[in-house]
Parts: sequence; C-alpha cells; structure tokens
Amino acid sequence: MPGIARVAVACVALIVPTASEANDRLDGSQQIVRTLSLPNGERQRVLYITPPRPRAAIVMLPGGTGDIGLASDGTIAHGENFVVRTRRLWLDRGFAVLIPDALGANMRGERSSPDYAAVVGRLVAFAHTEAKVPVFLLGTSQGSIAAMNAASTLDPGQIAGVVMTESVSREGKSGETVFDAHPERVQAPALIVANTDDACWVAPPQDAPRIAAAMTRSPDVKTIQVEGGSLASKVCGSLSPHGYYGIEGKVVDIVAGWMVDHL
Repeated sequence: MPGIARVAVACVALIVPTASEANDRLDGSQQIVRTLSLPNGERQRVLYITPPRPRAAIVMLPGGTGDIGLASDGTIAHGENFVVRTRRLWLDRGFAVLIPDALGANMRGERSSPDYAAVVGRLVAFAHTEAKVPVFLLGTSQGSIAAMNAASTLDPGQIAGVVMTESVSREGKSGETVFDAHPERVQAPALIVANTDDACWVAPPQDAPRIAAAMTRSPDVKTIQVEGGSLASKVCGSLSPHGYYGIEGKVVDIVAGWMVDHL
C-alpha cells in the first residue's frame, strides 16, 4: 500500500477577492474565456489564465454543483471553491489554470459518466493547444470524481498526473464517489490529499489509503495528510477544513511541489 506522508499546516487566513479584484491582480498574465464545442453538441465555457512562461497547466475541477457562474468577461459569480479562489496562487507558482463552468446548473451525479470523462478530455486537449507544457488534472471534493474519471480514460502521455483533494469517497446526494470513476484504470501518477480536520461525512480523510490502494495501475501513488483550516460554512462547504479555508497557501505549495517533481 502506498505510504502516507503527514504535513502539519499552519492556519493562515486568505482573503477571498471579488471577481473584479482577482482579475485586476493578474499582472503580467493572460486571461481568456472560451466556449468549447463538445462532441455531444453541448458547449463548455472555460476560463484560462496563464503566466508569461508557464511550467505546466492545470485543469481545475471544482466541487459542489460545479457551477462557478463564469461570465464572458471572465468574472466569476461563485468563486469560493478551493480550486477557483486559489487561481492567483497557482499563477504565482508558474502554473496556467483552466477552470470550466458547469454544464447546466448542477453536475452532481454526472462526473463519473463516460460522457463527462470525454468532456474533461476535451479540456485537457484545449490546455495542450494553449501552451506546449505538461497538463495535470486537479479535482476537489465532487470534482475529484471528475478528475479520477478522466484520468481513467486518458493515456499516460496526455496528462502528467492527477491530484485529488478531499475526495468524495462515501455516497451522498450525488449518488457517486471516486470509486465509481474506475480508479483501477488510471495509469498516470497520482496524489491524494486529505485533511485530518475535514468533518465532511462524504469525504472522510481515513478513506485516502483506500483510494490509493484502488489505483492499482498508477506507477506512483502518494497520499499526503494535512491538518488545520477554519470553519466559516457548512462542514462540506468551501469555507471549511474540507475546502482548506485558511490554509490554502500551504496546500497549494504541497501540491505544486509534487507537480514539479513529476514534470
């Protein structure tokens, strides 16, 4: 079974900027909004932000309903999710980020489907066209299901690795977990991050070793435990230990370090 590394993370508050403030702070970076045509005829709106010379790109897959309220000018109506509110931190570390909006109003129950795996595969392909750099998948909570699902269908050369944070491993209202997303088919390196202070009942941190053990074809699976965070929402909400609220910078550093090791 893959080993578990434990990391104590100090609680450092992060002020979540408004959409306009976040956009104003992207100094030297390029931001674009694109609407991608999908094989099934649907259209996917995405936000792509890149520093001048990215070391890699990350396809970010939000949790919850997946609805971030992305407008055509790049403003975001619902920006509290971990992978959305930390986009500036990833840019500062040299990573381009690609964040999709939901298809429809609610992606719950859809993320483990073959159709959605194809959608995320399209996002990976788009990221490759924007910058000739390695591409990672990063999902959080319900978004981890999408990351696992896509990674299970992609060839190893298409992604440099997959990261799953506070993964949904127990069935809740969405009716799906990361175990429905074929972890046994993933052939890319994988990182599983679990917060020991996460009280969200569908994402218990003690399930992280089970997730790792299920990824039998991955050449490198690492599980890292963190601790800490503040509670300013429901326990399964974004502004909680489940969403790394208050410890964002430390978690981003941990994941970014793992990605750099796999470039």
